[in-house]
Order: sequence, then C-alpha cells, then structure tokens
Amino acid sequence: MAILDLDMARDSNSTAPPCHAHTAPASDQQQRRLREAECNKAGDEADDPNHCHQPGAEEEDEEEELLLKGVRHLCERGGITRLPARYVLPPSDRPAAPEPDHQRGSRPAVPVVDLARLRVPAERAAALAELDAACRDYGFFQVVGHGAGGRGTMMLDVARRFFDLPFGERARYMSPDIRAAVRYGTSFNQLNDGVLCWRDFLKLVCDDLDGVVPSWPDAPADLREVVSAYARSSRRLFRELMEAALEALGISGPGAVEVLADCDAGSQMLMVNCFPVCPEPDLTLGMPPHSDYGFLTILLQDEVNGLEVRHADQWVLVDPLPGSLVVNVGDHFEMYSNGRYKSVLHRVRVNSARSRISVASLHSLPPVRVIGPAPELVDDEKNPRRYMDTDFATFIDYLSSAEGKHKSFLQTRRLLTS
Repeated sequence: MAILDLDMARDSNSTAPPCHAHTAPASDQQQRRLREAECNKAGDEADDPNHCHQPGAEEEDEEEELLLKGVRHLCERGGITRLPARYVLPPSDRPAAPEPDHQRGSRPAVPVVDLARLRVPAERAAALAELDAACRDYGFFQVVGHGAGGRGTMMLDVARRFFDLPFGERARYMSPDIRAAVRYGTSFNQLNDGVLCWRDFLKLVCDDLDGVVPSWPDAPADLREVVSAYARSSRRLFRELMEAALEALGISGPGAVEVLADCDAGSQMLMVNCFPVCPEPDLTLGMPPHSDYGFLTILLQDEVNGLEVRHADQWVLVDPLPGSLVVNVGDHFEMYSNGRYKSVLHRVRVNSARSRISVASLHSLPPVRVIGPAPELVDDEKNPRRYMDTDFATFIDYLSSAEGKHKSFLQTRRLLTS
C-alpha cells in the first residue's frame, strides 16, 4: 500500500456505520452559523483561509492550491485560529469529544503481545494463543519485547526534523502521481477527498532498498541512513510475526514455506505521518475510518495518542505503551485466513495541544501474487470459502472506480458474509 499511499477505507464487519455518529454540540452549530453570517459580509480578506466569504473561481483555485500544499504549510503561515471549511466534516462524521481519563478505563483495551515470550520455547504456545486471539477478536494488538526501541526513537526524531524543514525543501517531493516511490503530500487521498484530513505525509516505497534509498530526501542529512535501518528492522519483525501467525493458524509445511518466501520478497512501504496541532479538533480527523489493504501494518508512534480502533460498535483509543509498536491485520490477511483474522476500521483524531508523529510500515506479498483463502483453512462443510481470489491489478482497477469514504474493496471480494 507498485504501491499506493492510501489505506483503503471500507465498511466494518459489524452493522455499525463507518464513522462514529453524534450530534454536533451547540457551540459548534453556533460557530458554523456565525461563519455563514460572515459569508454575507463585504470586505472579507481573500487570502485568509479562516474567513468564509463567497470567493470567485480564481480565489477558490488559489485557496485550494494553498490547502493542497499541506497542513504544515498552512499552519506556518500563521493566524490559523479556526478550521478552514475544506477540513470541516459533516456533523455525523465528526469524532465525539474525547472521554476523560477516568472514563476511558472502562473501555476495552487493545491486546498486548510480548514478542519475547514467542522466542522462549516453553512460553511460545501460550504467546501464540494470545496472538491468535488478538487477530481474531480485535485485528489490532500492541507488541512489546520486539527489541527495536532504539531504531524507533531515531526514526521518530528524523521524521519530526523532516517535517520541520522549510516548505521549499519538503515541496521538492510533492507529486500528483500516487504511484511515485517517494511522495510528499497531504490529507488521505488529496485529489478525491471531499473533506480534507488534517495530515501531511511522506511516502517511501521500500522495495529493493539499495535501489530506492538514493531517491529519498537528502535532508535531514541522516534521514536515508536512519529510515533504511528502520525499514529493515520492520521487515524482520513482519517476517517473525507472519511466521508466528501462520503457526497459530495451523498452517505448516510447504504452504507456510511458500507464504514466508513471498513475505521475504514482498512489498513494503513507509508512511511517515505528521498531524499538526489543530485549532478545532472536534470538527475534523487526521485520517478517516479505513482499513489497510495488505497483510500486516506495523505502526510506530510517539507518546501523543490519536489512533482509534473500531471494536464492539465503538471507537477505542489506543494509548501508546512506552516502547511498543502497534500491529494490525490487513485486508489481504483476512482473505488469506478465510475470515478468521479481522481487518478492522481505524481512524486518527487530532488535538489542539500537541502535534503527533507516526510511521506506518505496510507489508504485503509481491504485487504479482494472487491472494485467496489458504487451502488449509477451507472446508466445504464446516468452513466454506468466503473470499474470491484477488491480485494487485484488481485492487488498482477498484481504486479507479471508488470514491471517497465509500471504498469497500474487501467487501467486493466476499463470497459469504457470515
């Protein structure tokens, strides 16, 4: 996720809507009415994105061009005290106000898997059972004991310094080509998003690292060295997690050997995300509800929370454990597991106090690989085949026909829904 810089949004397996719906508080409604009233006033400043006057076509083009330069650039211009209209979600799609810490304690917590226990023969069976339950029941888990903490700290540091570079430096990597191996951009799918997301990103394709690293940004000076080391570390972790997951699924022998070989030769992409401080965080999102298309995504994040997972018809905030990584099942792995493992909706909310940095390492099999349910997990009587085969070309064709938040690629591959 050639590879795109999009995680694909889809409907949840449950009957819950893809966005958490609630009524906007009165203060938001009043604020919107005030802005609408301002639209009728003469003399609004044409170059101020905080104002909501009725611009002409030329002014609309200028504002759109400004917004597509990214949230960081918008904030660096100064004076952003209200959310520009292009970032304001409809009331039904806005995130609910964050719960107080004492109320969050009653919410279910994302499972934690200690990788160190998987490496101890006497504890491996119990750890595999925990991993299997996390993939079945949540589709998400936090990993501790992975041994990559130092590389993660360096990765977050260089990512933060990249987004602190002058806009001109970052803009060198802006491209309208979503297939570009290196791309700086904004929002979720900026060319098609009806409402923009409060997010900037740097996409780095990591296939054939030795060949692609020279095309990566050369500032900060240590970016290429730090990021390539982190990418290699993430790939090793992906391989170890896939080996464990296949064992938990009961897949061994030639079937496991083939999949693990494909993992070694598979695709990898890093999405380096920046979610700046937002003046009105309850009106927008950093990323909309979506699922990831590949096998596993490994997420590194700083200490600022924001990731929410859809579970049991509610949004569950993932409080980062110090030194942990967050792992989630992707659409391809749900298909391969014939529905045993779940690729679930997740989203990112923003806040008005602190910016947030995260790095998603998205892993899948080679693009030429046809993916379908593992034969070991299909039984015509007890566990019939639930998904048709798919490949990357099918996914690309689907992207060209889908719009906005209504993408539901996984559902287009389902044969059975229960």
